[in-house]
Amino acid sequence: MATYITNEAIAAGQRLDALAPSHAAGAVVSFTGYVRDHNLGEAVSTLYLEHYPGMTERALAALEIDAYARWPLLAVDIIHRVGELTLGDVIVFVAVASAHRQAAFEAASYLMDQLKTHIPLWKRECHTASTTPVWLIPH
Repeated sequence: MATYITNEAIAAGQRLDALAPSHAAGAVVSFTGYVRDHNLGEAVSTLYLEHYPGMTERALAALEIDAYARWPLLAVDIIHRVGELTLGDVIVFVAVASAHRQAAFEAASYLMDQLKTHIPLWKRECHTASTTPVWLIPH
């Protein structure tokens, strides 16, 4: 379906509706990550995400290919936002369609784990109690 980086808002509901247009999909599993108002005991005001253009897109494409090789998937969506985000904004949308739920659940979990640890994206938080942004360590 779609794998890309964007600085535009992600319409997760529309992406999800478009993911399983055929009757072959018995399961669609999705994950939508949002900017929350706190992290590690600090009140968050904004989040800024950076990426390495070209490298990040290639890494996402390789991750999508890897997921198709590991599970019998019918469709994959991996969309990650970059730039400045505010509370409640969608950061990431991952969804997979498969004939069966187990493959869909496993693939969606795997994709999110890989996104968090192996894709060149960097997060910087601004806290309400400080004027100094904090770079976050991926985990």
